[in-house]
Amino acid sequence: MKVILPFEGMSQYDNAIDRKKRGSACGPVTAASIFRFYENNNLEINDVYRLLGTTPIGLFTWRLLRNFRKFAGSRYQLEKTRSISEVKQELVAGRPLAMKFDRYFTFRWFAKPLFKYHWVPLIGFEDKDGDVILYFHDNGKRNRPSKVQTVSYHDQRSVLSFVKIVPLPPE
Repeated sequence: MKVILPFEGMSQYDNAIDRKKRGSACGPVTAASIFRFYENNNLEINDVYRLLGTTPIGLFTWRLLRNFRKFAGSRYQLEKTRSISEVKQELVAGRPLAMKFDRYFTFRWFAKPLFKYHWVPLIGFEDKDGDVILYFHDNGKRNRPSKVQTVSYHDQRSVLSFVKIVPLPPE
């Protein structure tokens, strides 16, 4: 099975983002791009950075879970998961997730993940040869816009976590 959502990525190195915040703006960019996917609303990343409580070393998962409502309201339910079956269910349902690579807070000091600490929007998966290939936007580089990349879940699973961002039905 293969699912890839129609998703427009954003760059954490965009000129509109405060130069001092760009290196740690992957969390706010990920949250804002997922919010834009649902709401078709462009948020000011510098504001999202502040509202989420992002620091120069990045965005902690607990802060994303607690502070997302500061710009999105109470119309969303957020939940952390490490279950690849839940992740696949979300993507099949048409909902992107926030995916975090983190060798530091998973205590995988000597692991060699694709990224040491980095948030990205997860937009798809493909079951392939006994593995799950994950499709994500990488949030760009200093001289390059965001692009879709793939990574093996099997190879990276020890450093990956996911946040489900689910819009709630209107009351």
